[in-house]
Amino acid sequence: MLKRLLFLTYGVIAYTTFLGTFLYAIAFVGGAFVPTALDGPATEPMATALAIDLGLLALFAAQHSIMARRWFKAWWTQYVPPVIERSTYVLCASAALLLLFWQWRPLGVEIWTVEHAVARVALLVLCAFGWLQVLVTTFLIDHFDLFGLRQVWLNLLGRPYSRRQFVTPAPYRVVRHPLYLGFLLAFWMTPTMTLAHLVFAGATTAYIVLAIGFEERDLVHEHGRAYQDYRRRVPMLLPRLVRRRENVEPSATVSVSAPVR
Repeated sequence: MLKRLLFLTYGVIAYTTFLGTFLYAIAFVGGAFVPTALDGPATEPMATALAIDLGLLALFAAQHSIMARRWFKAWWTQYVPPVIERSTYVLCASAALLLLFWQWRPLGVEIWTVEHAVARVALLVLCAFGWLQVLVTTFLIDHFDLFGLRQVWLNLLGRPYSRRQFVTPAPYRVVRHPLYLGFLLAFWMTPTMTLAHLVFAGATTAYIVLAIGFEERDLVHEHGRAYQDYRRRVPMLLPRLVRRRENVEPSATVSVSAPVR
């Protein structure tokens, strides 16, 4: 019982760390209420600052994708108990982000500024909507499973873990990756685009597109024909203006997994 309580405590710590990191990320990108921010005046030579920023982004991308792969999990869970594998992933992802926030170097070059008041407000609203979409989407695909709490809770109760049967809630009928679309809105919808912001948004966009390829390969392996049919019907990130008519059984559901993990 003590071991189960320790695993639960570890899972709660990992989740709390994620929650704080997520809130900090919103403030970091928005440039408010936190000691470090995405934008600001340059404090170091351009080449040095850019190399540091790209290195931090590459480190996060590597951690986020490598630890999510099936081959890595098969090796990793020889040393880390499977019940806390997800919590450990969440904790490592939070640590990589916190390092990025701490060591990020603003580049101090303004790319564009939207002056029109209504347009500025519209962009800020879209940015806020993007962050909200990210959070809401996690609950649609099982927030507590995604961040490891369900695993340690079931373990505490002595019940075996089983994967949730993911269906396609409303956003997943519009695009296959609404969570990633939310991040893209949060990163790109800014009235003032600096060079550092552009580097951050561009690098994360490239990572998202690349990561989706790895993720969907795993999803096809896990769900087979069902996910292939779903991928054929629903666009990846950009909604279709006109929906295609498909001969699909009204009661049919498609299993959809969480984002890259």
